[in-house]
Amino acid sequence: MNILRCKADAEDIVQDTFLKWLSAEKEHIQNTKAYLIKSVTNNALNHLSSLKKKKIDYLDSFQLPEIFVKLKESDFAHMDLEMELSKALAIVNHKLEPLEKAVYLLKEALGFEYEELQKVLDKKQDHCRQLFFRAKKKIEQETSKLSIELSKAPHMLESFKKACTFGNASDLISELKTDIAASIRKNF
Repeated sequence: MNILRCKADAEDIVQDTFLKWLSAEKEHIQNTKAYLIKSVTNNALNHLSSLKKKKIDYLDSFQLPEIFVKLKESDFAHMDLEMELSKALAIVNHKLEPLEKAVYLLKEALGFEYEELQKVLDKKQDHCRQLFFRAKKKIEQETSKLSIELSKAPHMLESFKKACTFGNASDLISELKTDIAASIRKNF
């Protein structure tokens, strides 16, 4: 995950490595853990090299103006994911109240349990359940495709990606709490 920066690619690499390991001659493997770690690392690096080569081949097939030459240096592998994530967070930001948003993102996206939500948000578990149910219902009712930019909370996308990628939700929780506090102040 640290090498590829893409959960789906990382899962594929681990699965491929595991399948190769199942068919490998294990009597030649002295340290299984080291073998698997090295295999996953090598497969991830090979995957990145393959993506880079495909990107270069694709871009070299066009006669690009000088302005676009710098784009060759960019990583296009996850641009679609970035746009989809930005759009999803924009919809969540637009449709949900701050407390609903906090419960929904922490529960649905990061897998927090209601007990953990109670501690983090200082709300009762039953209240968190109700907020989650309400938020989920609002999101499910969303049928139109909104093209709202996540300009209201520009750092939320980065915090959310960091929480998903590295499992560190502290920045996201901090931003969600700030959003909740601002909403409370605005209503009084």
